[in-house]
Amino acid sequence: MPVSGPQAAMMQPPAGHGALMLTLQGNAFTTGLTPTVRIDGHPVPASFGANFYPLRPGQHRVDVHAQWMRQYGQAAMGLDIREGQTIPGFYAVPWHQFTTGSIGHDKQSRKGLGVMIAIVAIVILIICGCALGSILLG
Repeated sequence: MPVSGPQAAMMQPPAGHGALMLTLQGNAFTTGLTPTVRIDGHPVPASFGANFYPLRPGQHRVDVHAQWMRQYGQAAMGLDIREGQTIPGFYAVPWHQFTTGSIGHDKQSRKGLGVMIAIVAIVILIICGCALGSILLG
């Protein structure tokens, strides 16, 4: 059974199994809703932080995405798990919903920061331009 939170970091795979320790980086405040995790096509419970998933030895596929008005931040990773082995995984939601997420065996950086900064800067310039225009014309 999957385990989330601080106790997940202390878990060992049961006899005859391996495990995936998938860390969903960030929190609901900075990244929106909790990403959806699927292992071999089946949805599994997930929360921000460490998530422990015991798996039978062999080939597995992990798919993760976030959901707001549409699915975004899709990322996938193949695993080859051996008995007794715990494989680390890390997923980072992107800064905006127009790019993919990041997944790997090491801590990941969030994609899309440059685009997000550009969007915010353009909005600020438009607001300042409108305010300046109304002052000069008013």
